[in-house]
Amino acid sequence: MSRQQEHINEFTTLLLLHEKLIYKVCSIYTNNAEDSKDLFQEIVLQVWIAYPKFKQQSKVSTWLYRIALNTAISYKRKSGKVNIIPMPDFLNDHFDVSASDQEEYKILQKLIGELPPLEKALILLYLEDNSYQEIADIMGITVTNVGTRLNRIKDKLKQQAHTLINQ
Repeated sequence: MSRQQEHINEFTTLLLLHEKLIYKVCSIYTNNAEDSKDLFQEIVLQVWIAYPKFKQQSKVSTWLYRIALNTAISYKRKSGKVNIIPMPDFLNDHFDVSASDQEEYKILQKLIGELPPLEKALILLYLEDNSYQEIADIMGITVTNVGTRLNRIKDKLKQQAHTLINQ
């Protein structure tokens, strides 16, 4: 087998193992199937371009998340579409929401959907139980910056939720 074919096989395996990660990012930053497919293709292209330079100095998932999020944020900026994207269904499994909490959960879902792309990425990585270090590696910021930004985002969400609930 040629080195080029090995490279292609490794890349294909990497994609198959981590395609859910890419789909998650696509679902967060798009609101219809067509845009999601376009973004998926763009992310795969960017991963393919970056793959030869991947030095295995971080986890594959961290590296992929970083490319996927950066690509998704650029995609949103280029498309010029400003829309509110609901929190994706995969996060519903993260929460055990009782019937009495449904309204508050829907408000939180709406508010997270309205966050700017970088803040949305931070809070969703946090909700997926990534450590501050993992989030820092993915986002390319310091651990301290992750903590500071997450606290600000949480405060912002609390304040906005409180305002909505008490109207």
